[in-house]
Amino acid sequence: MQVTGKSSLVRFGVKVVTKASKSSIVGFEGELLKVRLAAAPVDGKANDELISILAKALHVSRSAVTIRSGLASRRKLIEVENCSEQKLKQLLPQDQNEP
Repeated sequence: MQVTGKSSLVRFGVKVVTKASKSSIVGFEGELLKVRLAAAPVDGKANDELISILAKALHVSRSAVTIRSGLASRRKLIEVENCSEQKLKQLLPQDQNEP
């Protein structure tokens, strides 16, 4: 996992799989956080759902989550304000929390 940023700001890569049966955070695939989204990648719906699921999981507002790059790609760079690397690690299943 590659996370960069200050104590209250984190940036990390995400790999998005759209049109899944349900939306969920899967875990890390290499250095990217893998997220499955039920939304189709049409008219920004998948991006909106990604922001919502990350904001809810990290207990921050939707406005604190920003897609810095990759708006039209499966691979995205996400920036989250008022978050820490520790909070991000808590999203993962216990077996993926180990370095």
